[in-house]
Amino acid sequence: MPDTLQSFENFKLNKQLLTAIAEAGYTKPTPIQEQAIPLALSGHDLLGIAQTGTGKTAAYLLPILFKLKYSQGVHPRALILAPTRELVMQISEEVTRFGKYTGLRSVSLYGGIGPKSQIEALQAGVDLIVSTPGRFLDIYAKGEVFTRDLKTMVMDEADKMLDMGFMPQIRSILEVIPVKRQNLLLSATFNARVEKLSEEFLEFPERIEIAPQATTAESITQWKYFVPNLKTKISLLEYLLNHEKMQRVIVFTKSRKTAEAVFNFLDRKVTGEVKVIHANKGQNTRINSMDMFKAGGVRILVATDVASRGLDISEVSHVVNFDVPLIYEDYVHRIGRTGRADKDGEAVTFINPAEVYHFERIESIIRMVVPEQAIPDEVVIAPTPFEEKQAYEREIDLQKRRENPEFKGAFHEKKAKPSPNPFAPSEKKKGNKNSKAKKNRNQAKTQSKYKKR
Repeated sequence: MPDTLQSFENFKLNKQLLTAIAEAGYTKPTPIQEQAIPLALSGHDLLGIAQTGTGKTAAYLLPILFKLKYSQGVHPRALILAPTRELVMQISEEVTRFGKYTGLRSVSLYGGIGPKSQIEALQAGVDLIVSTPGRFLDIYAKGEVFTRDLKTMVMDEADKMLDMGFMPQIRSILEVIPVKRQNLLLSATFNARVEKLSEEFLEFPERIEIAPQATTAESITQWKYFVPNLKTKISLLEYLLNHEKMQRVIVFTKSRKTAEAVFNFLDRKVTGEVKVIHANKGQNTRINSMDMFKAGGVRILVATDVASRGLDISEVSHVVNFDVPLIYEDYVHRIGRTGRADKDGEAVTFINPAEVYHFERIESIIRMVVPEQAIPDEVVIAPTPFEEKQAYEREIDLQKRRENPEFKGAFHEKKAKPSPNPFAPSEKKKGNKNSKAKKNRNQAKTQSKYKKR
């Protein structure tokens, strides 16, 4: 195969698709498209591994649309599974964009809304279904999806589907669709679970790997800050948003509670519109917030990992990891929201003492040490509250136990030390004073050392 295809016309796609591709502003295929499209068109099962933002969707979607050609019959002939409703909606937008001149009928199936309108769309006739696994099975159980005509099945973001526990639903779907079909599996990473799924799902697949597994795009500049506590994280975030050239920003947090807290703070303290999305937000609210962010009406979007995939926005200037993700591969997907469509982007990660362990493992996965930035002098480094400090110490103890089961823990060691004589008032008084001074010195040294890391 030649190193570079000059245009999509080399794939011998039909005129309807080529016109839509041109109108979408696509001039030449990306590496994953260049390799995957000919294989998919020839009917091979395909295993595609490529980092987010490389054009995987079009790589499998264009061959599907070409094979379906035009509206035909009542029942679906192709099925695309995706892990989240956000990604389902994103794929559906691409179906509409590329299939606008084909007359093909597609239906999106996802939770968060009632199934009535989706069932009505299926009953009117459909050529292509884009769905989350759970909603597909729900509607299938109602007798509203007929699978006998399915000829092609795609699993997009397979690693995320497994992370979210969809393997039982996937196996149930495989039991009710025709055995003779073309299968395509796309994933950003290829861990042991994805490998096992590929063995069950694919038959003699062609494997395409565009970049080493779990690598980050070269267009993304990455930085990390060692930040001692939550309050300092908030202050640093406020400073960066107000003093750095951050035009359109996604701030990722590890929980809905943290997302709401960060949103409420930023809504008061920074310039520009701020929105928040997470699993507790209603479907319409989430859709509207993302649409406003895509359109440029919202400067800052605070989100949990529900939005780390399925957001295809070419103008995101910065991603801020307010918390380090505990599913390490999610780091790649988070920062992949920037640096898209040949544009440069920046990704910033805040790391508290208990998150150092996790970020070191992320650096091992992405095979690079992310450069460190010093906290600006203008940012006040707040003292760490006692409860927060203890929570960090407990987490660090757990991390050490995972690596060394014989590790007894800092709390155990403290209990083993002999206590001072309670019957010597003068010594106790003197001891308390010295102990307090020593403790303050040690805390100052620790914070200074941590800041310099």
